[in-house]
Amino acid sequence: MTRQLIHIRKVLWVLSLLVGLLSIVLCIPLIVSLLYGEGIWWAYLASAGVTAGVSGTVWLFTNPDRIDRVRKRRHDRSQHDLETQEDYEPISRELNLREGLMVVGLIYVLLSLFGALPFTISGTLHSYTDSVFEAASGFTTTGATILGGETASGIQNPAIEDVPKSLLFWRSLSHWLGGMGIIVLSIAILPLLNLGGMKLFSAESSMMMTDRITPRVQDTAKQLWGIYVAMTAIHFGLLWAHPTVDAFDALNHAMSTLATGGFSTKNASVGAFGSVYVEMITTLFMFLGGVNFVLHMRLFRGDAKGVFQQAELRFYALITLLAVSFVSLSLWVSNGYTVGEAFRYGSFQVVSILTTTGFGTDDYELWNSFGLFLLFLLFFIGGSAGSTAGGIKIFRVMVLLENARNEFRRILHPNVVTPVRLGQKVVDNDTQRTVLSFVVFYLVLFGIGALIMSALGYDFMSAVGASIASLGSVGPAIGEFGPTESYAGVPILGKWVLLLMMVIGRLELFTLLILFTASYWRD
Repeated sequence: MTRQLIHIRKVLWVLSLLVGLLSIVLCIPLIVSLLYGEGIWWAYLASAGVTAGVSGTVWLFTNPDRIDRVRKRRHDRSQHDLETQEDYEPISRELNLREGLMVVGLIYVLLSLFGALPFTISGTLHSYTDSVFEAASGFTTTGATILGGETASGIQNPAIEDVPKSLLFWRSLSHWLGGMGIIVLSIAILPLLNLGGMKLFSAESSMMMTDRITPRVQDTAKQLWGIYVAMTAIHFGLLWAHPTVDAFDALNHAMSTLATGGFSTKNASVGAFGSVYVEMITTLFMFLGGVNFVLHMRLFRGDAKGVFQQAELRFYALITLLAVSFVSLSLWVSNGYTVGEAFRYGSFQVVSILTTTGFGTDDYELWNSFGLFLLFLLFFIGGSAGSTAGGIKIFRVMVLLENARNEFRRILHPNVVTPVRLGQKVVDNDTQRTVLSFVVFYLVLFGIGALIMSALGYDFMSAVGASIASLGSVGPAIGEFGPTESYAGVPILGKWVLLLMMVIGRLELFTLLILFTASYWRD
């Protein structure tokens, strides 16, 4: 077995480059602040300066070119008096698997810590913990907010519509960047870095690369971001076409929707527009955000037949259809909604929760218990593998169901060999074990999160809701964290637990958790 050493300097060098990109991105809300005549433009300048200063310092001391030059001079001096000169080997720029996992595991933590600076420096949020919570919720596309509520220390956080537009834009932009993935973006725009792109790509989105669309990972990253930008632009145009939606709101909601994030510029979320057109368009693009983006690319290439034959897509559509039907029926029968209202609100909330977007048009906590319970089940499922959605993912649910069906067959026919199939593809045993392990860990983490929130004094439904909404990147939950509530009142410990669960859920559990295992650090 090849020995894989972890070169911390190399990891820090890559992280410094990625964090350095954030300092450039922070100039975008700075421009927005200037355009709207806001007096907080300096907060972005200061945030970008601090971020660039830290990342630049780390880069300077970990740059392989600089270290190579120093090592080469020392090597030449040590070999000067020897008859036989040993060849000098420069430092490899290629990341091994362990280094790649560390980079991906830490980058979302660092982005949250530095992305929180504009909220704190501008004075919009008085607590750095609240700022980190909001930033982590943005980059992980969770959409849980601490705006519009009172903190545990008695400080009233501003309502969403009282926050400067540039900060609202920064929230949506963090969603959009985190949706497709920071690593995917970095691979696409940093061609000079030989960073072991496949290892990074696979670690950030473990299922996306099972069906790559180009031989080179950099070309795949570019094309995925291309389709992401195009779909965001289309959604923006359709929203802006409506008279109740201005360009600013249209752009922010388009970025949040395709990222399946859920941050809105309105206190009442999408429901503030009071438009069936806006809700239906947003429902459509939330659904599309929950589809594997590799399939989007194939559809744009004209392979419609291959796309619609994909088993996961069909199962995703079936779950959506059944959930919309049953929830809408329950609203019509038990809540007194008209048929049109039941379908309007039922379909929007079902797709919003299933895709882990978290937008709202109706207070689902006022629904009947049947409809609310169906919605709660969707908190766990999530969208397709390779989408911007969180949750367990449709692919894993299908593998579990197919495994369960095969167990019934084996009881009746013990000698029959029944492979697990998804469509025409056979799922190998290694993948089945990985899926089972993922689901077990997912439920254990969900339980731990709920237990901690219970220990902090929250009732059963609130504790359970906050845990699964954070781990599954949903955002709004149930109980004290419903669609009309805020996470502002959660104690400091609870906020750090929940934001850590957001990051773990965004990285598909194993990528971050493996850093805390003994086997990761052993040779």
